[in-house]
Amino acid sequence: MKFIGIIPARYASTRFPGKPLADMAGKPMIQRVYEQVKDVLDAVCVATDDTRIETAVKAFGGNVVMTSDQHRSGTDRVYEAYTKVGDGYDVVVNIQGDEPFIHPEQIETLKGCFTDTGTQIATLVKPFRPDDDFETTLFNANSPKVVLNKNSEAMYFSRSIIPYMRGKNYQEWLPNHTYYKHIGLYAYRADTLKEITNLPQSPLELAESLEQLRWLENGYKIKVGITQQETIGIDTPEDMEKALTFLNRQHNRI
Repeated sequence: MKFIGIIPARYASTRFPGKPLADMAGKPMIQRVYEQVKDVLDAVCVATDDTRIETAVKAFGGNVVMTSDQHRSGTDRVYEAYTKVGDGYDVVVNIQGDEPFIHPEQIETLKGCFTDTGTQIATLVKPFRPDDDFETTLFNANSPKVVLNKNSEAMYFSRSIIPYMRGKNYQEWLPNHTYYKHIGLYAYRADTLKEITNLPQSPLELAESLEQLRWLENGYKIKVGITQQETIGIDTPEDMEKALTFLNRQHNRI
């Protein structure tokens, strides 16, 4: 099977305008994402609607394709890019442009989900640690939780705590049950990606503001790979400060 990674990147952002081009120790963030994944995929391309991002990607030698500025979601942008550059690839990997510390091993885990010929869509989860602070993990609505069936398929995603553990205090939940945090990385068979971009928004998606619920509501199965590695998503300038601190620590270890 051949895998193409597509990184959707918008310049406009309410909380962090120009985020893909934010400097991270001498490199724009989009370059760091690109370099993290380029060696574990057959091809990688940035999909953007902004010429400033296009110029930056070309400057570091990356592949980039211009897409419409009317897309409702990153998935729609990924599909348009695939129609332009993805001929001959079996699986499309949607890589978040604000995850500069994504691990190549996580891409490999996602690719491994497609050894099951029935896999339509795949994503990743990370178990919360039993000693995690439940107030900043389970109670964090910006960190969706996932429940899985015995076939390692997603049953539901929620910003709420799932499952609810009856008869125990919140402090006892993590030590007594494995809770999973969703890692927002997706891969789709090419024909499945085409189908899901034509689906209308669904009630559960609108309620939780989680696009993947649209796919579940329409009967698609989402295979789940488990990773033990944490990622650092960057949504705000404050997140960038934390990310730069982490990056400096990494450099000091080398």
